[in-house]
Amino acid sequence: MAYLTEKFGPVGGFHPFAGAGEAVAAARVPTIKPRSTTAAVRRRAGAGIGTFIYGLPLLGLFFLTWEIAPRLGWLNRIFFPPLSEVLVAWWDLLASGVLVEHIGISLQRAAVGFGLGVIVAIPLGLLMGRYSLFEKISDLLVQTLRNTSQFALLPVFILLLGIGEESKVAITFYSSVFFLLVNTISGVKSVDPLLIKAARSMGTSDFDMFRKIILPASIPSIVAGARLGVKSSLFAVIGAEMLAAKSGLGFLIQNSQLMMETADMYAGILTLTVIGLVVNYLLVWFERWATAWKGQSEASMI
Repeated sequence: MAYLTEKFGPVGGFHPFAGAGEAVAAARVPTIKPRSTTAAVRRRAGAGIGTFIYGLPLLGLFFLTWEIAPRLGWLNRIFFPPLSEVLVAWWDLLASGVLVEHIGISLQRAAVGFGLGVIVAIPLGLLMGRYSLFEKISDLLVQTLRNTSQFALLPVFILLLGIGEESKVAITFYSSVFFLLVNTISGVKSVDPLLIKAARSMGTSDFDMFRKIILPASIPSIVAGARLGVKSSLFAVIGAEMLAAKSGLGFLIQNSQLMMETADMYAGILTLTVIGLVVNYLLVWFERWATAWKGQSEASMI
């Protein structure tokens, strides 16, 4: 019991995802000195900000090189314009509303596909990770689909679903679902067996086992899969828009390249980078909030 108390903190401690702590409290584990989850979150946030600040000089050097190299003739500015020209083009696209329109369309497609991936992958991953027989039955099909390139299947999606929104949502779903699935399975299998045995000894049902122990313990792995899945979804929707679309950031980048409007092309690429960074850090924040009950300190913002 002391081990469980060390894992989940004092009696009566509560966190939205700390259901296992409730089971420990029900067993009347002796109270120990509480850990401050607020302090843990602050320490982890401070470490993340420190990592961001330390990375600024190298990023600044990269942008400075981008600005200087075309002006000094090291790179052909027709194909690689200075950063200042790219930022001017970015602002013009933003002020005209064109960029906002393309961003909204691409994000909508990626969000719908990724959302469907979450709905399918997390429950399936929980079942495959928990029940070995179910995993043995379904693993071969999952591995076969997982190792088939989403871009190789894009013509299939277009043939079956047309060149409209359905095919683009389908490829974003296919691109994200396996990252989420594999990481969810990994998270379930990494749950401490002692916690499972302790919960079983207290008569915990399968539903409560998933809700209070398995899912909370799997959150870090699921979020890691979500971060990979979001990136893959964005890549997939951009690729699909380049091949068969008349809107979206992928279309903007491809059309700008064809029209030799390279500043607009790089503006679209930078926009994608910023969107990816923002979504990534939002998921990092969610992971820290959801696992604050563990009282662990993590400095990485990757």
